[in-house]
Amino acid sequence: MRSRYILFVIISGFGIFFDQITKVFIDRSMQLFDSIVIVENFFQLTYVRNKGAAFSFLSNASWRLPFFISVSIVAAFVILIAFRRLRDDQKLAHISLALIFSGAVGNLIDRIRLGEVIDFLDAHWYRHHWPAFNVADSLICVGVFLLAIDMIMEEKRLKKD
Repeated sequence: MRSRYILFVIISGFGIFFDQITKVFIDRSMQLFDSIVIVENFFQLTYVRNKGAAFSFLSNASWRLPFFISVSIVAAFVILIAFRRLRDDQKLAHISLALIFSGAVGNLIDRIRLGEVIDFLDAHWYRHHWPAFNVADSLICVGVFLLAIDMIMEEKRLKKD
């Protein structure tokens, strides 16, 4: 049982560290709105800041910052509670929640420190751009995907029993 908490701390710690170190690197080495092409017409690093959530949701709302900070804190606590309720054999769910937690905390740190989130991963097909995102966003997406797989596996296990 204790090993799953160690795993959670290691994954979360590494995720938060990697998210923050990449954002600091981008902030110190690029000017806002600068781009560096990595794969022509497909992927580049573009330094932007997002005051809202996904797709700049609520970016112009006057109450956005306290709202996003509060939601992030509540989400982090809900993730911790959900993690505690998992069985020891739910390894994929342990990893999933650690990834989601680290992404939520990574973006929370930006909101507290800067009042907005640093985004820089810019995937696109020629001029059709997906909104820029960051490591924390990626951790959340991968975590949610893995959690969905775990839920499907858990449902199959329950039907089998």
